[in-house]
Amino acid sequence: MGASSPVDASRPTDAERLARMRMSRVCEPGDADACRLVREHTAQALVERLEAGGLPYPKAAAWAERLPGADIDVLRRATDRVGARYLIPGDAEWPAQLEDLRLLESSTGDRRGGEPFGLWVRGTLALSEVVPTAVAIVGARASTEYGDHVAGLLAAGCAAAGSVVVSGGAYGIDAAAHRGALAVDGGTVAVLASGMNRFYPVAHGGLLDEVAATGLLLSEAAPGCAPSRSRFLVRNRLIAALTHGTVVVEAALRSGSLNTARWARDLGRVLMGVPGPVTSMLSAGVHEMLRQPESILVTDAAEVVEMVTPIGTALAPVKQGSTSPRDDLDRPSRRVLDAVPKVAAAPAASIAAIAEMGPSEALGRLADLSRRGFVVRVFDGWRLPPEGPDAP
Repeated sequence: MGASSPVDASRPTDAERLARMRMSRVCEPGDADACRLVREHTAQALVERLEAGGLPYPKAAAWAERLPGADIDVLRRATDRVGARYLIPGDAEWPAQLEDLRLLESSTGDRRGGEPFGLWVRGTLALSEVVPTAVAIVGARASTEYGDHVAGLLAAGCAAAGSVVVSGGAYGIDAAAHRGALAVDGGTVAVLASGMNRFYPVAHGGLLDEVAATGLLLSEAAPGCAPSRSRFLVRNRLIAALTHGTVVVEAALRSGSLNTARWARDLGRVLMGVPGPVTSMLSAGVHEMLRQPESILVTDAAEVVEMVTPIGTALAPVKQGSTSPRDDLDRPSRRVLDAVPKVAAAPAASIAAIAEMGPSEALGRLADLSRRGFVVRVFDGWRLPPEGPDAP
């Protein structure tokens, strides 16, 4: 494309912003070739060459054919109607970690992994302030009651701890995650696969409006773009890239949420999964993911927060079973206690023999156990109290 200079990402111009808006309508989201050309030569230069014709790239003819339909005034009016703003690299709100997607431009197989030209954003939060604490919670659309319950609890717990919950606004686990965060007045972000003026699913219009009122909606697709299978899949890379970790709650072996998991893995983000019943096909994909060494099993929000925060700053409490007063006894005292009969009292010598201990030591330990309420003395023998050996 000649000797065009790379765009100065620190000072985006209005002309470059408008050109990127047009290219977002011309190219499919995540087209790595287009992403690379825009980054290396500016969108403004690319638009000018497309209008002039003769750009030596296989896709250039299709781009040039669609360019007249990408009317900038139409795009700006549509953006204003939905109360959105268009962000590009160099804006104060632009999250630097989206640059990680450049590393995958040549290794994604289908060539759909570049850094986006820009993002349409609607909501009250600044996108750059969201990503430092963001965690993705994704999973099956046809989720079970168990999956919805777990996703909601995880999202509420993460949001209450200060993390922003990111998901895709879809039925099932996505919706449960957004609602869980909203229930505790926490931050949540929905990444759409369609234009900001074409909510999908339509039934989630109210939920997505609520997300925008307190958090953020964002989309790489230009206003007017309809959702499609390929756009859902390429959208998933943004969910993974914008967060420090992804949690998968319920996913079948061919679930789209596992696509998000693969993006998270390839981007070096923390990959987590919630186990389900081993007989549930809706959890089979999660279980297969958890068999891989890069995946981490999580069961509550504290474990998720621990994984997405700096090491040592938010350690999850160690889980343990219920405690018993006998847990405080040393090993010899527990041997003596185990040798004491429950019904008929036994002499100290008999108890000492069973405990493989000298009579005097056993007698001393029996006296200590008696003072602490573990055993009772009956005439010349010892037995457990009626309430049992853990009565204290």
